[in-house]
Amino acid sequence: MRLLDRHGTSVGGGGLAIQNAQRRTASAEGKRAIAALAAILVLAGLAFAWGANHQVLEVYYAASVRSMSASWHDFLFGAFDPRGTITLDKLPGAFWVQALSVRLLGLHAWAIVLPQILEGVATVLALYVVVRRHAGTLAGLLAAALLAISPATVALDRGNVADSLLILLMVLAADATTRATATGRLRPLLVAAGLAGLAFQAKMIEAWALLPALAAMYLLAAPGGLRRRLGHLAAAGVVVAVVSLSWMTFVTLAPSHDRPHVDGSRQNSIYQQVFDYNGFGRLDAPVGGLTNASPAAAHLLAAFSVQHAPGWERLLVGSAGRDGGWLLPAAVLSALGVLLARRRRDRHDPVRAGVVLWGVWLVTLFVLFSLAGRINPYYLGALSPAIAALCALGVSTAWRQRGSLRSRPLRSDPPSLGQRFLDLPRSLPWLIAAILASTAYALWLLPAHNRPGWLPAATAALGVAALGVAIVALARPSQRSLAGTLAAALLAAAFVPAVASASLTSNGWGPFDTPFQPPSVTAVTQRFARSASEPSAAAVAAFEQFGQGVRYPLATYTSLLAAPLIYATGQEVLPIGGFQGTNPSPTLSHLQRLVAQGELHLILGPTNADPRMRWAATHCRHVAPVAGLPVFYCGAAPGLG
Repeated sequence: MRLLDRHGTSVGGGGLAIQNAQRRTASAEGKRAIAALAAILVLAGLAFAWGANHQVLEVYYAASVRSMSASWHDFLFGAFDPRGTITLDKLPGAFWVQALSVRLLGLHAWAIVLPQILEGVATVLALYVVVRRHAGTLAGLLAAALLAISPATVALDRGNVADSLLILLMVLAADATTRATATGRLRPLLVAAGLAGLAFQAKMIEAWALLPALAAMYLLAAPGGLRRRLGHLAAAGVVVAVVSLSWMTFVTLAPSHDRPHVDGSRQNSIYQQVFDYNGFGRLDAPVGGLTNASPAAAHLLAAFSVQHAPGWERLLVGSAGRDGGWLLPAAVLSALGVLLARRRRDRHDPVRAGVVLWGVWLVTLFVLFSLAGRINPYYLGALSPAIAALCALGVSTAWRQRGSLRSRPLRSDPPSLGQRFLDLPRSLPWLIAAILASTAYALWLLPAHNRPGWLPAATAALGVAALGVAIVALARPSQRSLAGTLAAALLAAAFVPAVASASLTSNGWGPFDTPFQPPSVTAVTQRFARSASEPSAAAVAAFEQFGQGVRYPLATYTSLLAAPLIYATGQEVLPIGGFQGTNPSPTLSHLQRLVAQGELHLILGPTNADPRMRWAATHCRHVAPVAGLPVFYCGAAPGLG
């Protein structure tokens, strides 16, 4: 009896048996892939969520989220304080998600961190999907695993900063662009543009910095003529602009008296906040802080920033290298190896298109972060998807070359040295280079102190072992020796970043921390972060004693001083000058009017050059200082001095 297959071709009993066996094999491989992916996602979730109920928070963002969760007006405009006098100094996209979580689940540290945990796990899954489109299941699984053990990713997704949502949305945009590149259809490209526009709401022009990577892949590899591809990209650019600028335009059109004053702008302009204060103004900002910042803000910014001066080596040394640089040599070598191995493929080759996407992503952000005046450690989490994807594409390409080992003709005489060299898989020299570069760089990057004493020896031993396996493969090339070399190279390269990520999780560190950092840095970051849930007892006492029954119980110089009390109590604390203390809201005349009308009693902050604080020091009574800062009582209560 003969049957027809799905293409209408006659299939005999033997052919049908072969097809059934192939289906069973594919099904088994699919189940193993699903199990491996599930294990990776569980590992990632545990790393991100471990200790989430005791997670430390960035208090400025946490206070804003509490304010936004309690009022739809504050939610809509991204207000910092409960009465909505001033906005966050950034776009509120990522904090809308956190505020909804708090509104739904109640105010807890874990409710604020939960969105970032879920976004991190979703990013690992999304990277698996997009890299699988480039090069198959093995590449997708490797990319997901390498992303899950990246220290920059683990630290980022354990906190409450905006970058987790940015990275998720841009990886999803990369997936949609990959689908558009494979089919030439406009719709998935427009979806990618919409996702990039939403990513702009999370992290502003950093999202736009990744658009060249998406455009380069589509322009290079999508089907159709050049004019058609350029037309599609132009349409996508319009969608990006419309989605990106929609909320900013809404805020601009809203009457100024019906919305909070825009922080980060002396002209009350959301466009100035985004494109100057958070955009091009960052390129020449001091490394340790922002221009004209208050001493308190400048001190904290200095503690939290990557301290190495701008330059090409900035991301390769010190804390920045230990956060996101471990696999950089392997990623660069993988990209070069894949481009060389597939140089003769036509322009639609999906693997080479993937290298273009992630290579441009990596180079663009590397240059941007190298030139910017001030960057925080968690910025480097945006490099991790590109590094993981490039390493995975390199390993997958090397594994595909195993087929060349099957097709060698049998020889009765031993092959010559020259013939043996020609018979070697082309990936082996690249693997040896990656082993040497990754091991040497890891040993150089490890600090002399603040790391496990056994780590350098273990790192060197794994590197030597991987090199030995590669040498055996050189001497006796086979599929088994190539597989062993790939496994040994992966283990040697991924070992130190995995240990670094484990140390971040076990120590309860978050986005402002880096692996193996000095205890002095840990003390500063942990003290500031814990102030979210542990504000000064003296500040709370003064707040309760002198601030009851008035519209603004307390005013503080900068939002940083207001944040712990807002998060702890949910009550209004009027921030003078916004995040840096340089914002004109509230004006001196407004402050004087509030005091005269009995709506403000207590002002906390240093006596400095700011005219508002000089007026408070001159016209109000000094009461007991809080945390070393002067406190001024501007009411009429007797007996204070």
